[in-house]
Amino acid sequence: MAINILPTRRNLRFNLNADKALSWHRDGRNVSQFLNTLSLFFPVGERFFIDSVRHYRDVVQDPDLKAAVTAFIGQEAMHGREHEEYNEFVNQAGVPVAAQEKIVAALLARLQKTTPKAFQLSGTVALEHLTAILADGLLSLPEILEGADEGYKALWNWHALEETEHKAVAFDVYQLAVGTDDQASAYALRCFALVLSTSVFFALFLPFYLHNVRVSGGLFDRQGWRAVWRHSLGRKGIFRYTAKAWLDWFKPGFHPWDHDNREYLERFEALLGDALKKAA
Repeated sequence: MAINILPTRRNLRFNLNADKALSWHRDGRNVSQFLNTLSLFFPVGERFFIDSVRHYRDVVQDPDLKAAVTAFIGQEAMHGREHEEYNEFVNQAGVPVAAQEKIVAALLARLQKTTPKAFQLSGTVALEHLTAILADGLLSLPEILEGADEGYKALWNWHALEETEHKAVAFDVYQLAVGTDDQASAYALRCFALVLSTSVFFALFLPFYLHNVRVSGGLFDRQGWRAVWRHSLGRKGIFRYTAKAWLDWFKPGFHPWDHDNREYLERFEALLGDALKKAA
């Protein structure tokens, strides 16, 4: 049975403490910088996703999917706005995420100028899958954010919940505009897109992250590195947790809601209660 989730555009603001931008995580700067470095990709990435999906808006005739596309665009715009403020706090604290963001923006701008729209959409659905499974990992492993500053914790939980909520929208547009897995070219393109997108992402993320740890004084912090290992590749690390979900993408006939984690959406208010009250 198909799962039909209609995303909701929420205009939330988060009370981020700029003074804690480099040390908001309870396990210190190295873990904080891991998520801070991830954050720098979102504003430009979300704009790329919006453009890729918006190009095919006229292809969508189903009223529910039309509404979902509109909500998707609204959610991604809100994510970009909130991460821009977050990233500015990190940049002001001396970590050059603004310069790193320009590198990502230049790469995406070049892609938009030199590649077909179908290729751009395939990159969007691939990165939406990567984002969705990482979001699921963050929600399924609450110990990752346990004890963190409440403002930053709420922002990450909110982003993870909304990425979960709209995780199938770009994929459904791709199936209409490019093709389903019954068409070998459409299947091959989406598989290639995930391998390429994941490779490019980590090729940028890892050197950015190591540089950001160095300039924030954590390069020789053994305790900090142990915490990073625990949360990323340890027994309950997010990358270990999401490995199978990443591989599921390559199954013919795969759909994002094959990973049914609607339960977190039912707990939206519980996970973001204080943030929702402040925004009301």
